[in-house]
Amino acid sequence: MPMPNPTRLLLWHDNPGPYAEAIAAAGLGPRVRTDTLPRKETPGAEQLAQTEALLGWGVPAGLLPRMPKLRWAQSLTAGVEGWLALPDLPPSLTLTCARGTHGESMPENILGALFHIAKPYAAIAEAQKERRWTRRVATPLNGKVLGILGLGAIGQELARLATALRMEVIGTRRNPAPLPGVAEVLPPERTDEVLARADFVVLLLPATAETENFMDAARLARMKPGAWLLNFGRGNAVADAELIEAVRAKRIAGAVLDVFREEPLPAEHPFWTTEGILVVPHMGGMHPERDRVVARLFVENLGRFLDGRPLLQVVDRAAGY
Repeated sequence: MPMPNPTRLLLWHDNPGPYAEAIAAAGLGPRVRTDTLPRKETPGAEQLAQTEALLGWGVPAGLLPRMPKLRWAQSLTAGVEGWLALPDLPPSLTLTCARGTHGESMPENILGALFHIAKPYAAIAEAQKERRWTRRVATPLNGKVLGILGLGAIGQELARLATALRMEVIGTRRNPAPLPGVAEVLPPERTDEVLARADFVVLLLPATAETENFMDAARLARMKPGAWLLNFGRGNAVADAELIEAVRAKRIAGAVLDVFREEPLPAEHPFWTTEGILVVPHMGGMHPERDRVVARLFVENLGRFLDGRPLLQVVDRAAGY
């Protein structure tokens, strides 16, 4: 029986190696014809006409209508607001995201931010430069309340780690069913209760119309005066000017921000110079082997795609993630 024609696959990525290796290791090589393309380049006419599956960070407007055979696109990121904002995103295109692939790095990086806030090692390092002996007292995390807005895969892993530190974890989720390590799971309509109780509020919200300026002056005012805000979700969830005002006025203790509306953050942005705000250059989800982590999801989905089985992490366009 003759073999069917290989499926045309385009790896639109500057580092396609881990994905090609994963395809070979899974035994899928004979079933696909793989093209690779650096991110800054544009697919050629033949690639546009023949590609059936695509791996990439995103695509410019006007490209997808020129890819008549494309049936599946795998985003390299968990957030897909750029894809969903395309005016010509075909309704028939199956879009999958990299949700869940940040679970190894982001929870640890959020814990690192909590330790940075509670433990004065940064100030100690500065004092050492001046050979100055200054006794300091570290704030214990044990017994503090961690509020997680967005108890998805990353939030649940963060809850597990925080519980090991004997923190009390509460949070919100669309489906407020009980979760391991979370003392109380509330629906998003009860966000104000989390804000009022938490010593640290972690934002892990997707970029949707509902989360635009989610942390505005009104919600910031519901936080404890000594509480910290940590945003590791999406930059649009914070009203920038209102957060700066709240921190300067000491209505909250401060903020650690890993994501921003514009990246890199412009040098003139007042976040850089506001005392009490720490600017983190989108480090949260980064991992030295990130491509290999994402490649595991991609190759699982590629096998499913070739077999006609349901894919993992399919984007719900109505929900926005």
